[in-house]
Amino acid sequence: MGHEVAVVANHTATLRDGTHIVDSMVAAGVRPRAIFGPEHGFRGTAQAGGSTGDHPDPRTGIQVYDAYTLTEDELAEHFLYAGIDLVVFDIADVGARFYTYIWTMYTAMRAAARVDAAFLVLDRPNPIGGEASGPVLDPAFASPVGRLPIALRHGMTTGELAALFQAEFLPEQPAAEHLAELTVVPARGWRRDRFFADTGLGWILPSPNMPTADTALVYPGTGLFEGTLLSEGRGTTRPFEIIGAPGIDWHWAEALNDLGLPGVRFREHYFQPTFDKFTGQACGGVQVHVTDARRFAAVETAVAMIVALRRTHPAVFGWRPDDHVDRLFGSDRLRRQVSAGADTDEIVGGWAEELTRFRERRRPYLRYP
Repeated sequence: MGHEVAVVANHTATLRDGTHIVDSMVAAGVRPRAIFGPEHGFRGTAQAGGSTGDHPDPRTGIQVYDAYTLTEDELAEHFLYAGIDLVVFDIADVGARFYTYIWTMYTAMRAAARVDAAFLVLDRPNPIGGEASGPVLDPAFASPVGRLPIALRHGMTTGELAALFQAEFLPEQPAAEHLAELTVVPARGWRRDRFFADTGLGWILPSPNMPTADTALVYPGTGLFEGTLLSEGRGTTRPFEIIGAPGIDWHWAEALNDLGLPGVRFREHYFQPTFDKFTGQACGGVQVHVTDARRFAAVETAVAMIVALRRTHPAVFGWRPDDHVDRLFGSDRLRRQVSAGADTDEIVGGWAEELTRFRERRRPYLRYP
C-alpha cells in the first residue's frame, strides 16, 4: 500500500554513492509530497540561526518548507493539508544537545502524532561515540537549543533519541499522543565505542561551521563559548577548535597545558575572524588539539578552559548579556558557579547524579552494542 510521504532532511541525507535520499526516492518512483529543511536549510547553505525559507527544490520541483521556523501546530497543518501519513527523517546529527537537528525531529514527531502519521528514522552513526556526559537540561531552561532533559553530550543516535522521545516525552504532551508507528532503520556496523574516523565514511559538513569530524569532537564543550564574549572560532577555518578574543595572550594556553587534561593539548594561537564576533580584529587564544578521542572529555575540558581564562584574563572574560550560556548549558549553574569563583571539579561534580539518572533512563532505548 502506498504512502503520502513527507521528508525531513538536509544535504547530509545521502547514500554511499553520494546520491541524495530524495533524488533516490524520486528515481524509485516514490515522490514525496513535501520536503522540510532544518536550521541551515535543505541544502545546508544558511549560517547559524538561519534557514532558507520556502521554495521549490530546483532538482525535483518538490516544495521545500522551512521546518526550522515552523511550530508544531504549523507543521501539523502542513502534514494534514498534504494528506501525509508517513514522515521520513534523515539528518546527520553531531551528538550535542544544543545542535538543533534533533529538536526539529522532536517537533516533527509531535506534529506527526497530531495527524496520526507514522514516523520513519533512517539512522546514522553518532560521530562522537555513544558515551553520555555533561549536565542534563533543567526543563525551566528549555529553548530551541535544548527542549528536553537529556545530557549535553547525549551519546545517542537520532534513532535512539526518537525511541526515547516517543516513550518518555510524547505522552507527557497534552496535544500529542504516541505516534501511529515509529520505525528506525538501523545504521549497520556502528558500535558505541566508535567515532566517525572508525566508520570509513566521508565527512559531509552537517552545517557550515562543522567542517571536520574533529570539530564535532570538541563541539559539545567549546560550543559553550557561544554564550561568552569570546569568539568560538566562527569566521576561521577551524570553528570551535579555535577560541579567543582581543587581549588574550600565551598565559591561557600555558595554564591549560599545566592542568594535564586527558586527551588534549592547547596551542597558543592568534587569528582574525572574517565574520561573527571580532570581525577583522586580531584575537589571541588557543587552538584545541585532541590527541586521544577516547580519553578526551569535551564538556569537562570546556569548563576547565572557562575557569582558567577567568583567572588568567579576568578583564577579557565575560558572559553574553542575554545569558545565552544558560540555554546552552541547560541551567544557570555554570554561569553562577564560575562567576562565584568555583573550580572545575566543583562544577563538574555538580552534574554527576543527574547524569547517572539520564544514563539509566536512556538505557532501554539504546540499539547498538
